[in-house]
Amino acid sequence: MFQVGDKVLYPMHGTCLIDAIAEKEILGEIKLCYILYIPQARMQISIPVDKAMDLGVRKVVKPEILEKVLNGINVGDTDPVIFENQRYCKDINKKKMKSGDIYKGTEIIRDLTRKGQRSKLGADDANMLNNARQVFISELMEIKGIAQEQADHLLDEVLCSSSV
Repeated sequence: MFQVGDKVLYPMHGTCLIDAIAEKEILGEIKLCYILYIPQARMQISIPVDKAMDLGVRKVVKPEILEKVLNGINVGDTDPVIFENQRYCKDINKKKMKSGDIYKGTEIIRDLTRKGQRSKLGADDANMLNNARQVFISELMEIKGIAQEQADHLLDEVLCSSSV
């Protein structure tokens, strides 16, 4: 269980702060909920404590994990099916995104960036890439204590450093 003040990552919104833990009525049932503040959107959302793990909510990674992710972002092959089958690409990336796993999130960024280098991305792919970047950049900003522009630039530099 997370505590008030913890910085967590909610896969669909990025880095959040747990503002409170409170009881809320959901569909006629009283549930304990995390009240999350999402600084990038300047909004609060509530999620039931018992659903947090299923929703992929996790603590923000430690700086050494972030460095490992950044150093290995270009490592690995892109599944060739994502270049040929749009539905497969969309489904696999949706699962990766919802998992909240930082490694899977950066695979989306890596693979869709590679796909975009071959041909113009469709709307679904472009939206998925933008969302994955936004979520990763929010965590990068939090861990490194840098502004969004700096985090965006750092990600672009890392992606270009050894593009395959």
